Amino acid sequence: MGLDHAATKPHEELAAHLSDKMEAVNTLIRTRMASRHAPRIPEVTAHLVEAGGKRLRPMLTLAAADLCAYEGDFDVHLAATVEFIHTATLLHDDVVDESEQRRGRPTANLLWDNKSSVLVGDYLFARAFQLMVEPGNLRVLDILSNAAAVIAEGEVLQLSAAQDLKTTEDIYLQVVRGKTAALFSAATETGGVLSEAPEDQVRALFDYGDALGIAFQIVDDLLDYQGDSAATGKNVGDDFRERKLTLPVIKAVAMADAEERAFWTRTIEKGKQDDGDLDHALALLDKHGTLEATRQDALMWSEKAKTAMQALPDHPVRRMLIDLADYVVARVS
Repeated sequence: MGLDHAATKPHEELAAHLSDKMEAVNTLIRTRMASRHAPRIPEVTAHLVEAGGKRLRPMLTLAAADLCAYEGDFDVHLAATVEFIHTATLLHDDVVDESEQRRGRPTANLLWDNKSSVLVGDYLFARAFQLMVEPGNLRVLDILSNAAAVIAEGEVLQLSAAQDLKTTEDIYLQVVRGKTAALFSAATETGGVLSEAPEDQVRALFDYGDALGIAFQIVDDLLDYQGDSAATGKNVGDDFRERKLTLPVIKAVAMADAEERAFWTRTIEKGKQDDGDLDHALALLDKHGTLEATRQDALMWSEKAKTAMQALPDHPVRRMLIDLADYVVARVS
């Protein structure tokens, strides 16, 4: 039976294993998102935080710390830090992308306004920095503050790269490392650093998070062209309609003849889309086999994540993290 159909999915097994710590993380999040003078802050934050996300990133911090035999309480602070950074970026992303739905619910910028979303996101970033300082570990502070900068850099890079046909797979990977993988790798690496794990284990945890985050984003981009709308919560072709140059299209552009390149220039760079263009785009992706090539890339990164885990101690959490790497790509396997 594939992981996607398993009775208990890896992230659910992790959540059960870490339930006490996750409850402490949720309590700390609710406490720190409070504001004495601006009630809109907890209103906006709660709308997104309580929307039923998997809390995957904070779980990765707790899992890494558990795997490395950490016995203190500051893993909870770092897990909450990671979730605050993630939530802040979602609030900002929805404004930038003019999104109207997130996790099946109206976005905060739609329910309130863009100003509230941006300013509450800023508040959450500030709270994240307060939390990351509290363990008193300068290296942890360096990792998480650097991740916040890389995330912002990746988002800005995406603004120029997303509709530029000169965007290469290397630039795409740089964007993905910024917008997604940087927080995954920071989440796992800080768990190891906090635990004072050996350097080879800390590096392995970083490599695992980096590869898992890349696989996660590639799968997300692939499912936009061949996913089940009911399962993904997105319409097939949303990235095409929004003129986002993701990996399947980047691969197709690299193999395009003059006529095909003119099509991508019109639809992606110039944004002039007509009825039937999505079907034609899907036909070109099929012609050049780029959906399958993208799937193979996702599987490769999943394997890299699993390989990194071999450097970690034999522990139930190690198996769960290996299973999680399989699960991330299960929908396209």
